[in-house]
Amino acid sequence: MAGGTPTIRTRSNTISRKPQPEGGQAPVVQRIRIRYAKRGPLRFTSHRDFARAFERALRRAGVPVAFSQGFTPHPKISYASAAPTGVASEAEYLEIGLQQPVEPAALRSALDAALSPGLDILDAVVASGGSLADRIDTSRWRVELPGVGPDVLHAAVSAFLDASEVLVERMTKQGRRVFDTRAAVVGIDVIERTEAPSGVAGIPCAILEMVVRQVTPSVRPDDVLSGLRVVADLEPPVPPQATRLAQGTLAAQGEIVDPLEADRDRTAIGERQPEARPAVR
Repeated sequence: MAGGTPTIRTRSNTISRKPQPEGGQAPVVQRIRIRYAKRGPLRFTSHRDFARAFERALRRAGVPVAFSQGFTPHPKISYASAAPTGVASEAEYLEIGLQQPVEPAALRSALDAALSPGLDILDAVVASGGSLADRIDTSRWRVELPGVGPDVLHAAVSAFLDASEVLVERMTKQGRRVFDTRAAVVGIDVIERTEAPSGVAGIPCAILEMVVRQVTPSVRPDDVLSGLRVVADLEPPVPPQATRLAQGTLAAQGEIVDPLEADRDRTAIGERQPEARPAVR
């Protein structure tokens, strides 16, 4: 591995790093869907900053990403429902279009090595069709509330669940909006833990887990906390820490189906994929 960063190889040997081939852009021959995480201090990375870091990682790893046509070609990258800045996540998703087929496992390793620790590539699969965005309508969140006791949080959650609607106000790109947080929450509960989460010691730290539908306008963990303030005057003395645990489609049993599961299933039953070379240098 030259310089510590593996480079994807394909049938045409090491990928040329020219961003725009002569005679126009090469067509997309393969699409790869990726799950990645934002952890620790890197949760404060904005979506725009992550996009720039990811494009640099594509170049460093020699990934044969496809580009759009025109005077200012852009890499073919599509993001699905990015988490807000300051929120950690174990389940962020994107899709990239490639000019040449690659082995997903090699792509995952090369990109993970090219990104900073805390921006971690967890999975990569060949897209088997359909829209990635259409497979995501719900998120599961965990929110740690240092300085809040479990009994206090239980009471606030009970008041929230008993309400027919819980209106909160937030500034959006379309201006200040008022919306109902209660309608978006599918499930919400207080998790009993004996250990101190996130290194919190010496003070109580209640933990909230919730399943929230991704509606328009989107309801975020801080909106639900605003709703708890509305119904129960809950005011955490320390800024809460939210983590997205999962995204996907809400099943009838209440489970969230991984949006990459259908791609794995179709590959497992023998759907033909473009020939790829798995070597990584």
